[in-house]
Amino acid sequence: MILSVSRRTDIPNYYSDWFYERISEGFLYVRNPMNPHQVSRITLSPEVIDCIVFWTKNPRPMMARLSELSAYPYYFQFTLTGYGTDIEPGVPHKRKEMIPVFRELAEKIGADRIIWRYDPIFFNETYTGEYHERAFREIAESLRGYTKKCVISFVDIYAKNRKNMNALGMEECGEEELRKFARRLAQIANANQMEVASCAEMIDLSASGIVPNSCIDKGLIEDMLGCRITAGKDAGQRAECGCIESVEVGSYHTCRNGCKYCYANVSEECIRQNALRYDSSSPLLCGELTDADKITERRMKSLRDPQISCKDFGN
Repeated sequence: MILSVSRRTDIPNYYSDWFYERISEGFLYVRNPMNPHQVSRITLSPEVIDCIVFWTKNPRPMMARLSELSAYPYYFQFTLTGYGTDIEPGVPHKRKEMIPVFRELAEKIGADRIIWRYDPIFFNETYTGEYHERAFREIAESLRGYTKKCVISFVDIYAKNRKNMNALGMEECGEEELRKFARRLAQIANANQMEVASCAEMIDLSASGIVPNSCIDKGLIEDMLGCRITAGKDAGQRAECGCIESVEVGSYHTCRNGCKYCYANVSEECIRQNALRYDSSSPLLCGELTDADKITERRMKSLRDPQISCKDFGN
């Protein structure tokens, strides 16, 4: 099984002690966001966890303890954009702090196990296309040799982020304009020895040299494992998403990055209240069990097919 850590919140940045504690204990609990009294017990044995996919804007808090993950294949999705603290208030300075952190992580785990995400992209009077191109170029040149892949996407509007995006004066762009912009990003990335892929985009960017991405990537995981895995598309994600099935371990309304485009948080007060409930020794992230909770053991099994190695297919 693939573990997603996490689409819902930045565990490496804010809750890495909790995750390392869970690895040590061998299990964790996750609430069902649609039915909070349904709690799944997730086994973290290396025998059933085929790969861990980390999602973060700042992995620095967990980097000193990476040796504790030695029993698990893993890779990072590292979001590094050109936005300032007006958009991403909880993220440290990109040029001074985050680019060096990215490079340090790549030196520790390898360039093929750290994916650069420049997303989501939106445009307004400050963050114009020209601004994004300059920022993208600077980051790409700084990360040359430290990653092999960049993932982009354009911001999606949901009920939870609509108010913020309207307040930021987001400007709409036509599909052809977006394709031309994406083509310029692809050219910059290619010049810095990176391929570019898109994340869950409805617009076809193939003519711009950008293919649809799988953030939880079957091919990458198979290369890391050295064998095929029997994994299908993640039915819980959007139709445009290319990710394979995984188990999500995060909780909504707990991320303290404060990004204005985020749709995983309902309010700053809700985040504050949940953060107060954080206990690194608790099986639950930012919470505790109640008498009304029903705990169910999640059926976990390895997806590996050890009978068929990647070499058998010419990889």
